[in-house]
Amino acid sequence: MSKAAANGRGRRRGKKNAISGQFAPRPIEMLESPAYRVLSLAAHRVLSRIEIELAHHAGKDNGRLPVTYRDFQHYGISLRVIAPAIRELQALGFIEVTERGCGGNADFRQPSLYRLTYRHADNQAGDGTHEWRQIASAKEAETLAKKARRDADPRKIAKGKKQNFAATLCSVSLPQSDSENARVPLPQSDSTVPLPQSGSTI
Repeated sequence: MSKAAANGRGRRRGKKNAISGQFAPRPIEMLESPAYRVLSLAAHRVLSRIEIELAHHAGKDNGRLPVTYRDFQHYGISLRVIAPAIRELQALGFIEVTERGCGGNADFRQPSLYRLTYRHADNQAGDGTHEWRQIASAKEAETLAKKARRDADPRKIAKGKKQNFAATLCSVSLPQSDSENARVPLPQSDSTVPLPQSGSTI
């Protein structure tokens, strides 16, 4: 074998396990966990979109990751299943919503902020808080996931049985006097507020 061929073969061997470009690591323990195995397809996609946001922040700002409902929609998630999927991920311990978003016009609306529990956050020690580890069985995970999705059902929210955490209006302060301000709600925006739609879930 020539020296050039040997060098080329050595280089190929050295790069066999390398991953080119950015990637989103997930612990094998998590992939095998009861909580992960019961995730709905919508929850998987929401989780992936939040991981993408973390990559866009160079792996930083975990806990301050802004993702709008429009971002989730552009990723291919039906608008009506975004809120149930987010609640499901929270209930199963994979994400934390660190700040609730609110709807309004373009100047005032704010996206929710997220933290992945299995990745390092700047204000925490270690590689994450891993709340998903607290779920010991598939039965427990199924119960938590179903309840979370049910609590976010737009039909129940519309009847006033449950509060939709995402359907909050941003408000703007308008001066009334030197000593007080008025809090005025702004119109809702479809980029941050989930609305019920017809069609099948993903």
